[in-house]
Amino acid sequence: MFNHYVAVDWAMSNMAIAKMTTVSNNITVIDVPSDVKEMQLYLKNLKGTICLAFEETTTSQWLYTELKDYVDKILICDPYRNKLLSEGAKTDKIDAKKLVQLLKADLLKEVFHSSDKFIELRKIISAYEDTIKAGVRLKNQRSALFRAYNKSHKKEVELNGDANAFVLSGLDHQIISYEKERVRYQKEFKRLQKTHPEIKRVSEIPGIGTISAVKIISRVVDAHRFKTRNNFLSYCGLIKLERMSGGRSYGKKTPRFCRMMKSIFKSGTLAVIDGNNQFADQYRYLLNEKKYTERNARNAISRQIATLTYGIMKTNKKYDPIKNKKGRNNVSET
Repeated sequence: MFNHYVAVDWAMSNMAIAKMTTVSNNITVIDVPSDVKEMQLYLKNLKGTICLAFEETTTSQWLYTELKDYVDKILICDPYRNKLLSEGAKTDKIDAKKLVQLLKADLLKEVFHSSDKFIELRKIISAYEDTIKAGVRLKNQRSALFRAYNKSHKKEVELNGDANAFVLSGLDHQIISYEKERVRYQKEFKRLQKTHPEIKRVSEIPGIGTISAVKIISRVVDAHRFKTRNNFLSYCGLIKLERMSGGRSYGKKTPRFCRMMKSIFKSGTLAVIDGNNQFADQYRYLLNEKKYTERNARNAISRQIATLTYGIMKTNKKYDPIKNKKGRNNVSET
């Protein structure tokens, strides 16, 4: 219970602030020009404990950092879950009013934020992902340019015609710049691995290299925010949720998950199942002894790698291939 419940609908030009108290359901709403200093002063003048809520946006991490010292709790909520805000008339004041009602009723889904050092890694990873996407697009454009003349971009280096030569030259220059930028990021990831023991520990897991380890640490930050292993697996999109009503099952549904985390563990599985490691042994055991299909066996290995990653992040212990090999039969086909 808090003395004050405050919700903010923040925009570049204005901020709508709605407030309720623990003893009253009356809502006061104001709409004023956006100013973080004024917001800090508003919160500072409230007497008693304060719970503040606002939606996850591009500015939410900045707001979290600027306001966390002025309240007892900050709840950054998932806008995907706030269906009430999409009903009826919509203004900043109405949104703030609905948000504070949901806050006091404890109906908001929280999005994890912190001021931890690893939050900064997300900026690097986000920029790296954009760089990779841009590089893939450039290479696809170059390949398409050659395919238009039934030529292979791997064997040919030139095309006839001034227009083709002009476009090809531009693409080649951009690809060279992309490769240099990719190497720059890889060097930074190596430096981060040496600086942060958390990244080093995760990178030692089979199937998880340096880049994947940086991605995992940047997204998870603190493994303790997941109460159980299944919560973590759900976040990674590696398990499905059962739909029950009236004692009857209506199948399973895939939860909302982090696509990057799922991609890391799925690609990690493909990297290890043909090697000489505990996961390759387990994969063959599932196929030959348990008669799993290849798909179910790969899914089980993905969950094993994710579970091991979760355990290492939570306990801060180094990966021990001998110790972890003992529990190889503890898998699920869920």
